[in-house]
Amino acid sequence: MPYRPNPRPTTLSTNTPGRRGRRTGFRAALLTGSIATLLAVGVVGPAAAVAGTSEPSAGPAQPTATSLARVTTAVLDLDHPARNPQVRGKDVPYDTASIIKVDILATLLLQAQDAGRGLTQQERTLAEVMIEHSDNDAATALWREIGLASGLEAANKRLGLSSTVGGAGGKWGLTRTTATDQIRLLRAVFADAGTSSSSEPVLTPASQTYIRTLMTRIAAGQSWGVSAASDAGWALKNGWLQRTTTGLWDINSVGRVTSGTHHYLVAVLSDGNASMQGGIEAVERAARAAVSAAGAAG
Repeated sequence: MPYRPNPRPTTLSTNTPGRRGRRTGFRAALLTGSIATLLAVGVVGPAAAVAGTSEPSAGPAQPTATSLARVTTAVLDLDHPARNPQVRGKDVPYDTASIIKVDILATLLLQAQDAGRGLTQQERTLAEVMIEHSDNDAATALWREIGLASGLEAANKRLGLSSTVGGAGGKWGLTRTTATDQIRLLRAVFADAGTSSSSEPVLTPASQTYIRTLMTRIAAGQSWGVSAASDAGWALKNGWLQRTTTGLWDINSVGRVTSGTHHYLVAVLSDGNASMQGGIEAVERAARAAVSAAGAAG
């Protein structure tokens, strides 16, 4: 069975509290959504492996998987950027699944900056479907273009990440990262020049704006996650991966949310979830609790 970092489920409940209508038509998107969107995430037509990313141990998922879930959150108040992120849970490595797509795009933009050029039209097309629709083929193409794990890790040193290890070969979804490293990546994208968190941004303002914009255009059926902690605007990227050896799910969400008058960078990483829906609900509960705690801290 092919390794697909973001397999699209055929059905998914949409009645989790706190989503406040932002998922209107979510079930319809999953069941009868546009063919273009379904093709982008690899559901319509025969299941085909994302090039170069087949998992050696791939096989039928276990139908009776028992949850061994764990969740870690990290939150940084952008209005107090000198503070350290608040971490809840053990800050240990998790599989990225498709949240790595933000890092792939940041790396691509940094490499383009170094070359003194903008992105080509083809690169923009790939970047946009990779972030907005979580397209795996686009991610694979750009993963190869940036130089696989070595290219990612070289960029990450400059972006401030210290605990992220790229997936072997073409397995970008098996990159390992921590919640605090994801906050460092989000800082590189969302912290403006002149703040104590990013006095000299590695990414140019144009590069930052490009990533931010795409993260606000996430397809309706994929707009869950840290957005549950927002009462205004948000920008995010989610990742979901069912491990074929156990049948358990990695469910992750990272991004920027607004709650009250404050703006927060939020990373929620989880694994060992018995179902995708259960993992989404756990991630959203964790995001709300983490942002609420950060708000109470002032």
